[in-house]
This record gives sequence, structure tokens and C-alpha cells, in this order.
Amino acid sequence: MVKILIVDDHDIVRDGLKMLIAEHDDLEVAGEADNGLSALSMVRETDWDIILMDLSMPGKSGIDLVKQIKAEKSDIPLLILSMHKEEQYAVRAIQAGASGYLCKSDASTSLIKAIRKVTSGGLFITPAVAEQMAMGIMPAQTTLPHTLLSNREFQVFQQIVEGSNLTKIAENLNLSVKTISTHKTRIMQKMELNNVTDMIRYAIKHEMLDDIPDGVN
Repeated sequence: MVKILIVDDHDIVRDGLKMLIAEHDDLEVAGEADNGLSALSMVRETDWDIILMDLSMPGKSGIDLVKQIKAEKSDIPLLILSMHKEEQYAVRAIQAGASGYLCKSDASTSLIKAIRKVTSGGLFITPAVAEQMAMGIMPAQTTLPHTLLSNREFQVFQQIVEGSNLTKIAENLNLSVKTISTHKTRIMQKMELNNVTDMIRYAIKHEMLDDIPDGVN
């Protein structure tokens, strides 16, 4: 029996995943967590065969959480389930130690295949992500500005272009507003952008947003 831990802050998502998994007798959802701190506690207390984890949750989350779990329990495979398009986070998640990345919109058709792949020691990624990873080890002709950002800077960038203000981002990441402001300044310097509108236009151009904010074109 494959013992699964689901980490997601939305009840409806966890319930949907459990329904998909319940159809398979050799898979069992043996635990649930709705935030990163609870997930860490459960990882420390129990042995799991696989963790299904969202990247965006209140408190500790994202790439930092992937790294911490792998640092403490390196043998547990992590399958990332995210609303974000794979182009945005997949390579960073894999580099941090995740064994796979699956968009939530594809879960109904690919979840079980992904679970079986990573629990057998494999890596579950799409051809597009594999190409991104291959390009990352080759001499680049052109480097896109957002790839120069650190994981934390990219996390802040993503929340800014999605419409969160600095105070909200600080709350989400458990950091001070001053620290978030510093990250914002560094992001604009690295990407050679002048303001938030420029950041949003960049995200739109590179298909990093699902919804285009009002007033931006």
C-alpha cells in the first residue's frame, strides 16, 4: 500500500484528490495538511511513500518548503501539484528536490500516472519542462531576465504581478514589508524594469499570468 500525504490549503482540492486516489486499492491517503508547518510536523512524525504538495499556501510554502522537507527526509518523493503553469515553477521545483510537477488542471487525467512514476523512483515532468532543464545545462544564447531571479525573488515577483501588495506578500511569506520592498527593488534592477506595470507587462508577454489585470495592455 502506497501511503500518501496531501498538503494543500484548499479543502475542495484535497477532497478532489482523495476521490481520484480512492479508486485505486493500492493507494491510500493516510494524512492531510493545510499549511507548511503542519506538513513539516507530519513529515517528521510519520514515514510517507509520497507527498502531494501545493506550492502556494499560507506561511511556509513554495520552493523553501520543498528544500526543507528534502533536507530532513531526502528519501520521500515530492509531487508538486500547482495552479501555476509548469513554465513558471517546474524547473525550480525539480532543482529544489521535487520528483515531479503536475498542473492541477491535469490532475484528473495524469495524477495516478504521476504518483506511480515518482514512487517507483522516476521523475514526472512534461517534455516542455525536460527541454527547459536541458537548455539550462547548455550555454545560453539569450537569458530571459526572470531566470536571473533567486527563488525568493521569483516568488515575490509572481505575487506582485498577480496583484498582491507588499503588505499581503509579507504576510504570505512571513517576512517584513521592508524585506519584501528590498526584494522588489532587486527584482526591478535585475530585470531592468521601472515599475509594477512593467513587471505585469513582462509577465503577460511571457505567458506567466492566467488573468490579465484591468488597465494593463
